[in-house]
Amino acid sequence: MALSEHIFFLAPMAELGHRALRELIEGFGGCDEYFSEMISAAALLDGGPFEKWYVDNGPRPEKLVYQLVGSDAGQIAKAAALLDGQECAGIDLNMGCCAPLIRKAGGGIAWMASADRAGELVGQVRRVTKRRLSVKLRVGFSDDFDYLVGFCRRLESEGAEMITLHPRTAKEKFKRLARWGYVGDLRKELGIPVAGNGDVGSAGDLLRWASGPCDAVMVGRAAVREPWIFARARAGEARIPGTPVEETGLRFLELLARWQPPEFHISRARRFFGFFCDNLKWGTYLKNLLNRENTLAGMEKAWREYFTEGREPV
Repeated sequence: MALSEHIFFLAPMAELGHRALRELIEGFGGCDEYFSEMISAAALLDGGPFEKWYVDNGPRPEKLVYQLVGSDAGQIAKAAALLDGQECAGIDLNMGCCAPLIRKAGGGIAWMASADRAGELVGQVRRVTKRRLSVKLRVGFSDDFDYLVGFCRRLESEGAEMITLHPRTAKEKFKRLARWGYVGDLRKELGIPVAGNGDVGSAGDLLRWASGPCDAVMVGRAAVREPWIFARARAGEARIPGTPVEETGLRFLELLARWQPPEFHISRARRFFGFFCDNLKWGTYLKNLLNRENTLAGMEKAWREYFTEGREPV
């Protein structure tokens, strides 16, 4: 797969990057690749009751990249071998998540403490999968670009075929603007493609960075707020006909009921509408109404009543 032909990615997002959201985005024309929610290597190997939902590769298996998270290289390699048997576009290793539980357990950003250890992980996974192997990471624990370059070169030498950089340090989270200059600088230092992620809030941002310092642009929360963001970017930021907010919200609830287990319905719906309601003038009011509901039917009723009362999108 030539990366130059595939420049718009959906970011891996916990409780958001599931099939229902991918179906919704695909209905507006889709993006080039969808990165799955983080899949726990340990849970996948243990055969947990919900793993089949995490590994669902619909609606476009050829566009799906499975992202694995874990702290044990052997477990991650075994999980990658399992996923390699699924139709997909690639396997991605999470070396950037800063969630305290994941970091303390030795996963996510913790891998960036040692280039040797991280390189050994990439090497193990490379030996058991024929899929494109990529790594998503941050700048590191400190603002040290030289360390980042050395770290990524080690990953490249072990078989990583793409790097996605979220250009913030572990401590910064979303406290400061992403250093997009680092994406371009890293790209110059490596022989593999580099995708950028962070602070892409609009179709305009997506276009600007796609024509700038990187090989691909990864979009996270903005694609939840505007599932049509990729279509808008391809149309040169024009408003896309047929993107009514009311119908899109109802469509999401329908897809959620179809493609996620009942145990996930409410948490996933609240996460989605926490961003999607930003399209509405009284979005905070509606979020509060939806958060009071404990069934999808109740959420649908509250959603419909909001529009029945005559409130309009911004």
